[in-house]
Amino acid sequence: MHALPHLATVDWLSLLVFFSCWSGYAWFSERSALGQQGLIRTSQAFRLEWAYRMLERDVRVTDSTLIGNLMTSVSFYANTTIYIIAGLVAALGAADKLISATSDLPFIATGNRELLEIKLMLVLASFVFAYFKFTWSLRQFNLLSILVGAAPQGCKSEPAIDAYAKRVAGANNLAGDDFNRGIRAYYFGLAASGWLLHPYVLAAFAAWVTLILYQRDYRSAALAILRQAD
Repeated sequence: MHALPHLATVDWLSLLVFFSCWSGYAWFSERSALGQQGLIRTSQAFRLEWAYRMLERDVRVTDSTLIGNLMTSVSFYANTTIYIIAGLVAALGAADKLISATSDLPFIATGNRELLEIKLMLVLASFVFAYFKFTWSLRQFNLLSILVGAAPQGCKSEPAIDAYAKRVAGANNLAGDDFNRGIRAYYFGLAASGWLLHPYVLAAFAAWVTLILYQRDYRSAALAILRQAD
């Protein structure tokens, strides 16, 4: 908290843009009616269809393999995030050396030690948030594998099978949503590193990341394929 008085007005404004972009896009893609047509919500319909197909099968080796592949991806990001966090903690411990090493670079405005520390803390907080989301997503995928193992067999015309399929798809959706939140935190963590250059760069990177996320979630070729009519 002792570093907060070192922040100028432009720093506060850039932080406002940063958090507004992050939280605003999260709300738009997950909560708003306009955001329901994106990649995240469209993929949920396929998760439900996957659950119906899984319950029709007697042998579910394919489903177990698919869940294993999803867990491998999440584990990779969780493990990578640990190394990033360790590197950022090490950078915090060597703040004085970073200031002296970058003092002659005209395009980096690190300021004093306290200001550099709070800038690094923003990047660190972004990746810590991502780590918690990835690990929780991994745990929910473990719960999904339990549901698959305990799943009955039948077709979706049966009320009990239909209810169980929605339960499986719901667990899959929760795990996938938290994985998406972790990926989003990666994007904004990279945007947060722009603050090390200049407050305006932080705001510009936050807006740029928001635009990239929107393009990929609502204007990408992947979404067009998922929404393609049969």
